[in-house]
Amino acid sequence: MVVVLGPNRYGKAEIRLVRVVRDGVVHHIKDLNVRTSLSGAMDDAHLTGDNSAVLPTDTQKNVVYAFARKHGVDQIEDFALLLARHHVDAHPSIHHARVEIEEYFWDRVPPPDGGDERHSFVRSGREVRTCVVHHDRDGTSTVVSGLRDLVVLNSTGSEFHGFIQDEYTTLPPTRDRVLATEVSARWRHLPDGFRPAAEPSGASEQSGAPEQSGAPEQSGPPGPPVPPRPYGFGESYEEVRSRLLEAFAGTYSLSLQQTLYAMGDLVLRTCPGICEVRLAMPNRHHFAVDLTPFGLDNPGEVFHAADRPYGLIEGTVLDDAAPDARFAWE
Repeated sequence: MVVVLGPNRYGKAEIRLVRVVRDGVVHHIKDLNVRTSLSGAMDDAHLTGDNSAVLPTDTQKNVVYAFARKHGVDQIEDFALLLARHHVDAHPSIHHARVEIEEYFWDRVPPPDGGDERHSFVRSGREVRTCVVHHDRDGTSTVVSGLRDLVVLNSTGSEFHGFIQDEYTTLPPTRDRVLATEVSARWRHLPDGFRPAAEPSGASEQSGAPEQSGAPEQSGPPGPPVPPRPYGFGESYEEVRSRLLEAFAGTYSLSLQQTLYAMGDLVLRTCPGICEVRLAMPNRHHFAVDLTPFGLDNPGEVFHAADRPYGLIEGTVLDDAAPDARFAWE
């Protein structure tokens, strides 16, 4: 037997970043959790302890904070691309960079005196926005956007019957049930469907600032014209989110699998630049409580919301002409 080093990467996890943009008395915030992972010519680091090719993870953390100040933070996908491309371009031993970001939303708290100051916030009950970006030494970049913890519920309009029943089956068929789930969705962008914004402002859409776009100012001779991005990542995120909710609410469901497919299908048919959607949807069971011991009926009004165990439905919906994903999902 010959023991060899397999695929490997290293980086900094849980880099917590809050960026405040002070626009006079109106402030905007971005609240992020960043993870960086690098790979490349790392054989000697593993086999002999030679760290000459290793960029310390502490340095990776520092780059996040420095770039937040230097470039600002607007859309998380643009910021992730900026970080990933920097690491690969700056260090010959780094061949590939992966950057994962979570964004937590905050809502404004209106000033009690009705004044112009806008610097108070409350953590939103919304979902968490996510992205995973890869950039390779060959110049290839991939972007996967997403969300998690999007909790949704239909109080009717769902059935479940016609399933396999054997000697271990106790679940009764139903023609009317509560359908609830916590959506985790990720969607892959076409490689020509995005262009990184040059100088994101750091302002948050949730706090009222517009998305930044456009090419940076050039200090030397002008290069070839940069085509406009077909869509902004912020616009795309809100569109995909809306289509996911629309399909969930608009599908008369005979199974959670059917609802999952309908959600992915609507995104692909209506959102430009998206070629693949992956969804994970736990079935948050709601069981009608038997109230007959108390002399009461229960016409579908009182339920026990069980958190475990739960069914977990996962699936991929994609354009059959989608380009190869390469490392996008890694």
